[in-house]
Amino acid sequence: MSLRPFHLAIPVDDLAAARAFYSGVLGCPEGRSAATWVDFDLMGHQLVVHLAPRRPSADAAVNPVDGDDVPVPHFGVVLGLQDWEALAARLREAGVAFGIEPHVRFKGEPGEQATMFFRDPAGNALEFKAFRDLAKLFAT
Repeated sequence: MSLRPFHLAIPVDDLAAARAFYSGVLGCPEGRSAATWVDFDLMGHQLVVHLAPRRPSADAAVNPVDGDDVPVPHFGVVLGLQDWEALAARLREAGVAFGIEPHVRFKGEPGEQATMFFRDPAGNALEFKAFRDLAKLFAT
């Protein structure tokens, strides 16, 4: 399966903090930028952070998923298991606070996956996950 890169634009309230997080912590190369936005290469996808004032938090919404309160909205990337483990270690080393600690959910089920949730400095929720078998990404 060949996927096309997605484009996602999200609000941040501090471009310097966003640069430090996305470039420094996540290791995303920076692309184009202006006074009010910055492009990042998020593992082959185009993530654009736009300077915007903090908004009333709809981020308090959660849905229960396999015993965890998953923040809605959230975004992220499906990684290979070794890349997911390396990212989890890098995030721990950087002192990132996990909203949902790295773990495996749906154990023994078709959708078994490694997952972790954390927030960027502006409060945007991110989830990175991995499957032992990527063919099970949409398994029911």
